[in-house]
Amino acid sequence: MNSVANVRLASLTDAEELSRLNQEFNGGVKRSPAKIIEHLNINRNEWIAVAEISGRIVGFGCAQSLYSFCYDEPYGEITELYVEEAARRQGIAIALISCLEENLRKRGVRSMRVLTGRRNAAAIRTYEHCNYVKDDEQMLKRNLED
Repeated sequence: MNSVANVRLASLTDAEELSRLNQEFNGGVKRSPAKIIEHLNINRNEWIAVAEISGRIVGFGCAQSLYSFCYDEPYGEITELYVEEAARRQGIAIALISCLEENLRKRGVRSMRVLTGRRNAAAIRTYEHCNYVKDDEQMLKRNLED
């Protein structure tokens, strides 16, 4: 495990750095720190973990707890995971995953899911290192603005 990075849940004061990292990761229009703060204040089913080195945030991960009347317990889903290139291969992604899992476990989550690109070999190796296994489900998607 990484002894240099401090991994913790995000706070409102992290909004500017989350905006920067999200832009690096997802591209597109940059999310304003004000929108990120608003989101942090209202979404009670999402956890955002950050990793910082020497006071600078170098990575983040997001996970949701999802509930359905069909199941007795909620399940968790890691929706985002990003570490700056210069900070990779130091155990930071694994520490972010662990932080998210621990916080979801406290909410009653007993099983986790993650979606990543089939060709994202580095991410797949990281998740497999954390004991995630491939299953036979297929993701389908549709844009509702069509």
